[in-house]
Amino acid sequence: MLTGAVACGPEGLAGRPRAPRDAVRVEPADARREVAVDAPLSVRVPGGRLESVRVVRTRGAAEAPVAGRISADGMSWRPVERGLAPAAEYRVDAVALDGHGRRIARRTTFRTRVPDERFLAYSAPEHRATVGTGMIVSLEFNREVTDRAAVERAVEVTTAPRVEVVGHWFGGERLDLRPERYWKPGTEVTVRLRLRDVRAAPGVHGLQDRTFAFTVGREQTSVVDAVAHTMEVRRDGERLATLPITAGTDESPTYNGKMVVTEMFETTRMDGRSVGFDGEYDIPDVPHAIRLTSSGTFLHGNYWAGDAFGERNVSHGCVGLRDAKGGSSLAPAGWFFDRTLIGDVVEVRRSDDRTVAADNGLGGWNLDWKTWRAGSALG
Repeated sequence: MLTGAVACGPEGLAGRPRAPRDAVRVEPADARREVAVDAPLSVRVPGGRLESVRVVRTRGAAEAPVAGRISADGMSWRPVERGLAPAAEYRVDAVALDGHGRRIARRTTFRTRVPDERFLAYSAPEHRATVGTGMIVSLEFNREVTDRAAVERAVEVTTAPRVEVVGHWFGGERLDLRPERYWKPGTEVTVRLRLRDVRAAPGVHGLQDRTFAFTVGREQTSVVDAVAHTMEVRRDGERLATLPITAGTDESPTYNGKMVVTEMFETTRMDGRSVGFDGEYDIPDVPHAIRLTSSGTFLHGNYWAGDAFGERNVSHGCVGLRDAKGGSSLAPAGWFFDRTLIGDVVEVRRSDDRTVAADNGLGGWNLDWKTWRAGSALG
């Protein structure tokens, strides 16, 4: 009896196609979990050629295709962008033709690791707000950012009418963005935070993919003269009023420079212990309080300073306007409060103190454009 020869070759047993897992090889391996985000993703065939490769990434309910290219010889596929998204499931569908023209299909899946750390940004101004022309977009991160260029690149600011907006970093946890000059009234600003999966630092990736927008209202700037004890309020270039004020004493002078309104309170408590004046004052009902710095400088109503307004400086560093106890819309403080927007600029001049720091509140307008641009991570 004659027995036929059995031969092994690249196709496996003669005349039989390879199993899909041998004919189409995918990395990471099928059903793997906890795949590192820097693991390579590839599809290859030991013989024949790839006909098609489709890779889909799923996070939550959202699916997205992963772009890639088949090599010129048809034997491998790789993604266009390196790196995998964290906390995602990947599905790979590949179709190959073996050396005999037989079509072989293979599907694999794998999951990537959830990073140990996630980061997000707290933003200002609020979505759909109408703000003053001095508003600065400010992002504060809950984790220190070491790859600042990657994070800044993921923040997109668009405006109508169009104007260049540049970021400036204050340390690793805050990014502010502004144009060269105050916004033009009526400008529509949209900020897109494409931070999801962005690597901010080793092991730290972003969570957010959101958009907020705001509108720039009328132009209003106010200039405080600490020597003349006045504040001139100008709206769209026209003087609205010159109000008598009291500023900081020689021992506790008011900062000089441009400060942006960030918060407004009909009434608030001011306790000297919170800003280093232990026991010197504790006023539970300060009316018409407008925050100018994060360190505690306010422009606020004052009902206890007597005849100091327009005559002398008696405050602990704030700017005071005459008001009634409980607040009055007819008093200078109430009048100004009712005409103020978050994002309005109050500039103090001729005070016996230094210029406010650029990161104390929204003090970035005190930096010239060259210096501001130098604080961007994007060159």
